[in-house]
Amino acid sequence: MGLLSMLVFGGKSENIKNFVEKGAVIIDVRTPGEFQGGHIKGSKNIPLNTIGNQIESIKKLNKPVIACCASGMRSAQATSILKSNGIDAMNGGGWSSLENKL
Repeated sequence: MGLLSMLVFGGKSENIKNFVEKGAVIIDVRTPGEFQGGHIKGSKNIPLNTIGNQIESIKKLNKPVIACCASGMRSAQATSILKSNGIDAMNGGGWSSLENKL
């Protein structure tokens, strides 16, 4: 796996299907304006710059998280923040690409 793939996708062995089967919630970390321009149906918009303040509410969901954004870079950062706070999370990459995998 290339360095970029490891940074973007976190080098996780779990795949999107496994997370979905576990009832994962999709968190889109783009800005509200980007989210309004198109998003995965049922996803929650929690912008990257606010995700640190939302840790407790995300934990209360009691579900694994698939983070997505436009390209996978912001969702990689969000995944790192979520994991460091004990949340089962993975980087889903760009939202449109993720939507095609669901």
